[in-house]
Amino acid sequence: MTQTLEPGALEDPAFPVPRGLAALMRPELPTLTEEIITEIRRAIPEYARPLDGVYGQTLRATVERHLAAFVDQIADPATVRASHEEACRKLGRLEAHEGRSLDCLQAAFRISGQVAWRRIMKAAPRFDVSAAVMSGLADTVFAYMDRLAALALDGYVRAKQSPVAIVDERRRRLLRLVLEGPSVSRAAIRDLAETAGWTVPDEVVLVATQPSARHVRATLDGDVLVDFESASPHMLLPGPLTPGRLAMLRAALPDHRAAVGLTVPLSRASDSLRWARQALALARRGVLDDGPLTLCEDHLVSLWLLSDIPLIEQLARRRLAVMDDLTPAQYERLVETLRVWLVTRGTAAEMAGLLHVHPQTVRYRMRQLERTLGDRLQDPESRFGIEVVLRAMYLRRRATGV
Repeated sequence: MTQTLEPGALEDPAFPVPRGLAALMRPELPTLTEEIITEIRRAIPEYARPLDGVYGQTLRATVERHLAAFVDQIADPATVRASHEEACRKLGRLEAHEGRSLDCLQAAFRISGQVAWRRIMKAAPRFDVSAAVMSGLADTVFAYMDRLAALALDGYVRAKQSPVAIVDERRRRLLRLVLEGPSVSRAAIRDLAETAGWTVPDEVVLVATQPSARHVRATLDGDVLVDFESASPHMLLPGPLTPGRLAMLRAALPDHRAAVGLTVPLSRASDSLRWARQALALARRGVLDDGPLTLCEDHLVSLWLLSDIPLIEQLARRRLAVMDDLTPAQYERLVETLRVWLVTRGTAAEMAGLLHVHPQTVRYRMRQLERTLGDRLQDPESRFGIEVVLRAMYLRRRATGV
């Protein structure tokens, strides 16, 4: 027979939930932990990192600790563990030190409360929990989450007021000032750099990263400026891209995609970041395939060709207009054959291997191209224009799939 949990079962009238409910809730905690972690990672991109390793262990332990403390509180309302409260403050300090806004953590608390309450609503009918107890339990759940959020906020604010946090904020402001470009005076940059304890270099390299890389700050060199609070996180490396700097980046970002811009004068830092972001976008779409770290200096032509697609389309209309009468299938075959010839200048047999066709097919297509394009293939300027168009079209197909 199912036991009915009524308000009359309360051992402590000041606490609106019967203690016996704790025994019913504990078996639900392992699966509830997984459900909360899944929902947090789905809803908040900043937490959608791989769960293997220290990060996953920390996230799971944090959720388990808060759920267990809540059930302990139901079993004994007088139980308020100072260690648990300090853990909440530590969580807030961690968010501050990693450069995230508190919005992410507050959202995680909110989602946890919602998922937990959905589980309670689903499980309650099995135990015939009365409406009065459910009402009291709702108040208790959300009051508990509010308490966690308040403790985390306290830790966050205290961390932000620390000397380290003040220097970090000055360095973020300095990075933003540098990225404003030539309109900012060197004196203004130098003054802010002095308060931030940073030596102003003549040259810099900018790096664009995915949001998931925000936790790597501790593994970076001390003179690297970072802004991981931006919607498009990035960092500035003083000086040229030396082998040592490159090794640092590879060690700090083994599992996070990033792109490294070109070394430029300090006043042109925004150019380096623009190129890095373009390269990162192309890498994410599979156009540039270098692994986690993409170097702009390895892809200058591709970045240039894909920097203005509408202009490339205009150039294509002019250079390849004589092929407009071909069917789409003929056009695609001839354009791909022409691209391979312009890139390789190979024999029919060599081109056939690349195109996966018979050499005689290549010869036939080349005769078609000669008839269609006429003297354009002999004129250096026209040939260069056609090659630029075909290379850009090839890269664009890899970027868009069309």
